[in-house]
Amino acid sequence: MRKDLRFLTGLLGLNGSKTSHTEKLVAGLGGFSGILLTLLVTRHFVGTADAALIVASMGASAVLVFAVPHGQLSQPWALLGGHLVSALIGVSCYLLIPDPLTAAACAVGLAITAMYYLQCMHPPGGATALSAVIGGSGVHELGYQYLVTPVMLNVAVIVTVAILFNYLFPWRRYPAALTQYPRRCKADADSDQATREPTLSQEDFEYALQRMNMYVDINKEDLRRIYNLALHRTRPAFRPDDIRLGHYYSNGAYGEAWSVRRVIDESGVRGGQRDQIIYRVVAGKDRRSTGTMARQGFAHWAEYEVQLIENAWQRVPADKAAEEAN
Repeated sequence: MRKDLRFLTGLLGLNGSKTSHTEKLVAGLGGFSGILLTLLVTRHFVGTADAALIVASMGASAVLVFAVPHGQLSQPWALLGGHLVSALIGVSCYLLIPDPLTAAACAVGLAITAMYYLQCMHPPGGATALSAVIGGSGVHELGYQYLVTPVMLNVAVIVTVAILFNYLFPWRRYPAALTQYPRRCKADADSDQATREPTLSQEDFEYALQRMNMYVDINKEDLRRIYNLALHRTRPAFRPDDIRLGHYYSNGAYGEAWSVRRVIDESGVRGGQRDQIIYRVVAGKDRRSTGTMARQGFAHWAEYEVQLIENAWQRVPADKAAEEAN
């Protein structure tokens, strides 16, 4: 039942927020401040009727800047470049393409492509491009002035409020380069030094997310995949001949998939499909079970050799493992 519930919540993307109540309230207050000033600026230039449509894209920007101030899509270049290039494309499509539907579709599609190439991907930019086409007479009369007033001015307001407002909170300063995370306590540092090859668990990732006290647009499964891919890239691949009888090997996986196997027997025939080994799982997933597989397959499964030191599995340095093999 519990496994089915985890699968359902994962399928829905319901991973839960690790942020405090204070962080949630701070994000909401920041969004209120930013969008209120933006509405006042926009209404001055295009009137009340068209202001709401234009500011809709700024409302989406406010969510990113105040709820995810450290995110790549929220940074100043993404905000400024995303809105301005989208506004330029939107106005151009309205002036050059007679059919409104085609102009609107082209504006959004071209804006996405341009933001990709200019490395300023900002999702609300699509709404800015769309508003330039369907925003009504108040917007159309502005022409290319739409880029400056209200778009660039609105962006300047959002960025200024984001910098000043978030500066009050060291863990969420904006831009992200100014963010100051809590320092580790001495006990954490001593623990890291005591463990030469730390094994990251699901609890470790959850602890890190809680310490950040921020909404992070990435879940634990994404972190696990990143960790495993990075680990696989940085280690030299095992050769079948590196696998030795009586030695222990780990798959280096994260969380429940982590496992340590000991080679307890081998076929004695090297090379080909008959080159088989027998192993026992001594730690982690499927502990105390045994299995048989081709030596080449086992070498592909193994991330590194390990040894048990003071009741903790630690990675055997690559140079030491190579020296013993020779």
